[in-house]
Amino acid sequence: MAKGEDIQSRLNGFAVQVMALCDGLPRTFAGKHIGEQLFRSGTACAANYAEARGAESRNDFIHKLGIVRKELNETLVWLDLVAKRGMVGDETISPARQECIWMTVVAGFHLGDGTYARYFDVLGYRRVDVLH
Repeated sequence: MAKGEDIQSRLNGFAVQVMALCDGLPRTFAGKHIGEQLFRSGTACAANYAEARGAESRNDFIHKLGIVRKELNETLVWLDLVAKRGMVGDETISPARQECIWMTVVAGFHLGDGTYARYFDVLGYRRVDVLH
């Protein structure tokens, strides 16, 4: 397996999960708006990670991975709004939200800036669970 292929595969799966979730949103003004924003940010993560894997330098990789994390953070905001508004059931939103948080942890870990640690309590993990 090529380096980063496991992360790419999970991000691709997450993008598919987001697409399915967007298809299930109500056809209201709010549902359409949030759906479009969620669709863009939730699918951009996989595409931007593919770009990061082809980076020309370490600095280029870090920059592009930072964009992946920004897209994941934005996606989490939209997922939280969907949940707070009750636009889809918890059985639909909860797995997507957890995967989004987990992928944010992974991106933050690889960026090495320590921001990933803030999500440990949310996921119920300890630092050692991610590092090993």
